[in-house]
Amino acid sequence: MADLRTGVWRAGAPGHRRALGVPASVSVDVMRIHVVDHPLVAHKLTTLRDKRTDSPTFRRLADELVTLLAYEATRDVRTEQVDIETPVTATTGVRLSHPRPMVVPILRAGLGMLDGMVRLLPTAEVGFMGMVRNEETYEAQTYATRMPEDLSGRQVYVVDPMLATGGTLVAAIKELIKRGADDVTALCLLAAPEGVEVMERELAGTPVTLVTAAVDERLNADRYIVPGLGDAGDRMYGTAG
Repeated sequence: MADLRTGVWRAGAPGHRRALGVPASVSVDVMRIHVVDHPLVAHKLTTLRDKRTDSPTFRRLADELVTLLAYEATRDVRTEQVDIETPVTATTGVRLSHPRPMVVPILRAGLGMLDGMVRLLPTAEVGFMGMVRNEETYEAQTYATRMPEDLSGRQVYVVDPMLATGGTLVAAIKELIKRGADDVTALCLLAAPEGVEVMERELAGTPVTLVTAAVDERLNADRYIVPGLGDAGDRMYGTAG
């Protein structure tokens, strides 16, 4: 697999095809991956990684970083043309189309990313998915959901700080697709190559985009991202030992 730690991959782009070993003339269904390369993103991420960063600072910086990622993630948000009157003349602009996009944080750590998303998308609806990783099997288990049963025609932005093994995000996205969502974007502060590979394999052919600040080196034996930033939930809410 090609090095994902820098740059932007788009489904069908020649560079992406070359990295996958696929000729440019061949049509492929691949997950779109966008690693946001920006000095402010790198600056905030570095402070988040630092183990000396306290919980209030961690939450604030995570919130700011999410807004920067959301700016890139919403580049393809659906809009419709609208006629308006300025103080000078009539003109045409755009507004978000219906149905409104939905933001779905994965509890609990995903809650720390919600404000950064709705700041940019204040008219978005919000759903919730409660998921936890079984620390013995590393499989995701759902314990709560709060969102419409029918997501037909919806663009959905699912937020979770860490893409480690990929099990949690894959399970969440499959549930969203099952409910009818036809365009899902996952926003993560960090990703591991192993998790990216799992998403590509398990979600092949589905309309999914991953937006992240960085793809790190690997997972360790405990399935933590290396170098990573530790347990995002613990660091956000001050329960790290």
